[in-house]
Amino acid sequence: QVQLVESGGGLVQAGGSLRLSCAASGIFSSYGMGWFRQAPGKVREFVAGITWSGAITYYADSVKGRFTISRENAKNTVYLRMNGLKPEDTAVYYCAADFSRSTVVQTAAPEYDYWGQGTQVTVSS
Repeated sequence: QVQLVESGGGLVQAGGSLRLSCAASGIFSSYGMGWFRQAPGKVREFVAGITWSGAITYYADSVKGRFTISRENAKNTVYLRMNGLKPEDTAVYYCAADFSRSTVVQTAAPEYDYWGQGTQVTVSS
């Protein structure tokens, strides 16, 4: 059983920054990892992903240039650095693990096998 635990969410003013962390159990280096978010009344959407090797990253257009995903296999942790935050970034952010060892980043939620409990990010205007 894989467990994913997110942290680092909070309240920040527009233009500010946060770094989310997701600590994973298991053979972390074998998982592709993704970050998704879900705002009230909206569907869960892909934000960023990184392949199991770390060689490839991919971002939603809405966050490209502002967010950076990275992983530190020695610490079984994936990060999401968020700069230039906007009120529309307000959501619950989830990390997810993909066991497929794909060479591409999965962007669809059903492609991910395990999910964390989520961490709230609120951006005030």
